[in-house]
Amino acid sequence: MSTRFIDVPALAQLLQRVGLQPFIEGLAAAIEEDFRRWPDFDKTARLASHSPQGVIELMPVAGSARYAFKYVNGHPGNPARGLPTVMAFGALADVDTGMPVLLAELTLTTALRTAATSALAARALARPGARCMALIGCGAQAEFQALAFHALLGVAELRVHDRDGAAVDKLAHNLAPWRGLQVHRCADAAEAVRGADVVTTATADKRHAHVLLPAMVEPGMHLNAVGGDCPGKTELHPDVVRAARVFVEYAPQTRVEGEIQQMPAGFPVTELWQVLSGRAPGRTGAQEVTLFDSVGFALEDYAALGFVQALAAAHGVGREVELVPQAPDPKDLFGLALGTAAGLRRAA
Repeated sequence: MSTRFIDVPALAQLLQRVGLQPFIEGLAAAIEEDFRRWPDFDKTARLASHSPQGVIELMPVAGSARYAFKYVNGHPGNPARGLPTVMAFGALADVDTGMPVLLAELTLTTALRTAATSALAARALARPGARCMALIGCGAQAEFQALAFHALLGVAELRVHDRDGAAVDKLAHNLAPWRGLQVHRCADAAEAVRGADVVTTATADKRHAHVLLPAMVEPGMHLNAVGGDCPGKTELHPDVVRAARVFVEYAPQTRVEGEIQQMPAGFPVTELWQVLSGRAPGRTGAQEVTLFDSVGFALEDYAALGFVQALAAAHGVGREVELVPQAPDPKDLFGLALGTAAGLRRAA
């Protein structure tokens, strides 16, 4: 048995065959299905190794049949070196045997699953009929967020701001083919959020930033905080968090890494799976401000890896690799190393 390998060109090929928006819609459905089965999974907060430059993390999760992990980094200074801020890969394995069945890139897929999860949460938490989104930060995640909200919520107006004008130019160029999505450039964050139904913050600085201030928040807004995802890195003023009804992926992890790291222990939050499974209410009124404090969780990658595996098999994308030994005698590892294993000699 071999391992299916999906590298970046293979994932791009799969996206081109399926279509970007259908891919995001299918991925959101896969994530929702697994979130509804939340109690069935063995979960833990990710393991992080921090440095002044960024963070490197391992994200494991296991179900009854499959185990998954992701390796991912977050280094805000990387673009100046010609490298992505986030780079990732991951694996999916059978629990019964430990055999890795999929090895895949997860840099593109992480952007896709983050956007799909954001839009999935907003579909459950934003006011019905939300059609205008403010997007603060136009980096690598921005277009995926825009298209996910366009596909899952019907967002038609995008009000964008980034202190890097070239990033705004990039986003406007990339989204130009989507005629149902109008992009408006705004001079600052305050202008961008004015009158928006949804506000997405997706900045990358590794610091406690105040991208969104209390005076900018209007009754009924849904806030989607994506950029604050490690200790010492936030985007929202603490009073914005304090005044909102907060939803998270996995509370033990978010209390360390998310916007709620600014709040005292025991600050009340609701995990998203509880809303999706009907165990807790979402929005309770049109004037309520809801906040999805998103840091990314391993179960989203588990769902994404399974989704990619199924699509890749259906479309014949990727290739099989011998990631682990394939020998007639599994005990003769030494012979395999030297090319003298019995089965190999017979084959020769």
